[in-house]
Amino acid sequence: MFSFISLNWQGRPLVSYETVIQLISSIRTRTGLRVKAVLDPKEYATEVEIPDQEMAALNVRTHRCHPQWNYSIRPRSEDRSHKPTW
Repeated sequence: MFSFISLNWQGRPLVSYETVIQLISSIRTRTGLRVKAVLDPKEYATEVEIPDQEMAALNVRTHRCHPQWNYSIRPRSEDRSHKPTW
């Protein structure tokens, strides 16, 4: 969706959260996909370190196209032997 957001943004100043949410929420693709954006006001911890063992336990599936950027995280119970079809 980032490419559609960039096209819609057209360099306008992002002066508030409301501006960003309105910009994202006004996105429509040619095929009719609409984006919904809402502000999450919660505060989240930063700089949380995840142990290597816990990271290794994640069921991460990389995509064929740019796997360093495109991946899916699936439930741990899913069969890990399945290869993605993307």
